[in-house]
Amino acid sequence: MRPYGLPRAARSRCSRRSQEGEARNMSSDQQYPYGQQQPYPEQQPYPEQQQYQQYQDPYQQPVYDSGATQTWDAETWDTQYQPVVHPAQPVAPEAAYLPPQAAYPLPPEAPAPAPEPVAAYAPPAAADGYSAPTTLGNARITDAQRARAEGRSPIIPPGMQPAGLTAALGMLFAVCAAIGPYALLVPLVLLQALTAAGWFRLNGMWPARQGIALAFAGGLAADAVLLSVGREHAPAAIIGTLGVWVLLTLVLQLRSHAGADERMYGLMATVASAALAILATGHLAAAEDAVVIGGIAVAVTVLARALPLPGAASVVLTLLASAGAGIAGGGLTGIGAEGALLGLVAGVCALVGLRVASYDYPSRFVHLTAGVALPLTAAAPAVYLIGRALV
Repeated sequence: MRPYGLPRAARSRCSRRSQEGEARNMSSDQQYPYGQQQPYPEQQPYPEQQQYQQYQDPYQQPVYDSGATQTWDAETWDTQYQPVVHPAQPVAPEAAYLPPQAAYPLPPEAPAPAPEPVAAYAPPAAADGYSAPTTLGNARITDAQRARAEGRSPIIPPGMQPAGLTAALGMLFAVCAAIGPYALLVPLVLLQALTAAGWFRLNGMWPARQGIALAFAGGLAADAVLLSVGREHAPAAIIGTLGVWVLLTLVLQLRSHAGADERMYGLMATVASAALAILATGHLAAAEDAVVIGGIAVAVTVLARALPLPGAASVVLTLLASAGAGIAGGGLTGIGAEGALLGLVAGVCALVGLRVASYDYPSRFVHLTAGVALPLTAAAPAVYLIGRALV
């Protein structure tokens, strides 16, 4: 009799399946005790992912779909969704650094000019025995101090060119004095202008237009006063004008807003320049014959001093030449050999003026102003005093 109405083969298959299920459950309970679940089967990559992994650059980040807002880079617990990854085109290694097709290359940069090497400072070459004062170095020391530190003498004679100009001006004095006092005003005014400008520049004050104008005006005032009162009142005219100009200079300096030291320097330079310009009026106060001898003596003295001779020999030759010029001038004017004394004293005064114009490392402008004017200006008192004694 068949139980449950099933054939024998069907019952045997059912019993076999039940036995296999029990055996599977027993092995699962032994491997995962306490009801632990079996892990999910490992996700296999899609065929598209396998193709992408074959051609993907190891240094290139994967390109994700722009429509996916938030995705996981690794596997997710959601088995129904995985991020869609688009395969990237293979890129050649040499083409990875090329600029995009839509970009334009930058224009080539101009090569930067190579910096020029800085040459070491070399002192300027000497011209005519001296060079222009330098503005480099310590600004607190003077040019004369720098010259001494460099082993150069701060005493530089004007040279032959200023000596030639002085000789020409001295001869002009002699010619104009023989003509008359008003003709003598022409070289005298030029002498006073050169004296005023040269003295300020010799003291390192330039431009000093007000001081130069004030000193030059003092010389013109002395000339005007002397011509108005006559030669017999020459000392009073010269000294009176000098006193008035010193007082005027003092008042103007007190009104200045400069510092105390600067005002003192300006006061001394202006007073000295005005005194020299007024002192040159002595040529106008002296006798005509004395002015002729003095002009010739000064011209010969400066020319002899400019000759390239040793110091002592140059001084002796200069004094002999000035005495000889005085004798020659005395012969022209009728004074005779007594003109040697006037020529000698005028020559000594001219040497003093040259020495002053050569001091403290002067510039070429000083040589062409003070170097030209000071020999004749310094000789003016000697021409006036000795001329009154001889004539």
